[in-house]
Amino acid sequence: MELRFDIRRSDSPWADSVWTCTSERVTTMTSVAGVRWGLVFWEQDGRSHAAVTGPETRASTAPVPEGAVFTGIEFAVGTSLRVLPTPELVDSGVELPDTTRRTFRLDGARWPTPAADDAEALVERLVGAGIVVRDPLVAEILRGHEPTVSGRTVERRFRVATGLTRGAVRQIERARTAAELLAAGDTAADVVAKLDYFDEPHLARALRTYVGRTAGQLRDGTGGAIALELGQRLTS
Repeated sequence: MELRFDIRRSDSPWADSVWTCTSERVTTMTSVAGVRWGLVFWEQDGRSHAAVTGPETRASTAPVPEGAVFTGIEFAVGTSLRVLPTPELVDSGVELPDTTRRTFRLDGARWPTPAADDAEALVERLVGAGIVVRDPLVAEILRGHEPTVSGRTVERRFRVATGLTRGAVRQIERARTAAELLAAGDTAADVVAKLDYFDEPHLARALRTYVGRTAGQLRDGTGGAIALELGQRLTS
């Protein structure tokens, strides 16, 4: 096995999920488009690293170094870092300096490097210090509330908070859900009907753009390593 990937939902309203990954030998994996920013910590060859990752608007191929152990936190849509606006992170990321096995530096202060089981404790500390913030209007929209401001204001604030348009968030999230359903055994026709795609070619284009897989590859588990909510251990 080349890549061991595990993910769990977070019980923090500020975070979406916590994941870990271990690479047993050099490999690559498909990085699926995503609408969230995150913090990722990893160790390789006795050195510790930390980075802020941004939303991704398309599927891409990401290298996974040999013998690396990762822990990551995906933050809730609409949250952001006080000192690093999410729009600046779209399709990119920033490695944090001066990281050790025990601590990392963010926003001028040192913080404890988390393990998967205490990731939420770090999230709460960052929120309490005002390092992680969120736009209350965007939070209300995501809960389904109707805004009292204009559509243009909503779109502008949504972009500032997430780095993406509301339409892009919907398309990416729908494609990820489609991929999970296909990996669980649903047919393409079932997914088209459940998620209101126009037809199977429409679904195929979305999967190619945002997931980097065909419906058949997802159902058969082929095409190489990929991380999805459903998959706990996915390898090439």
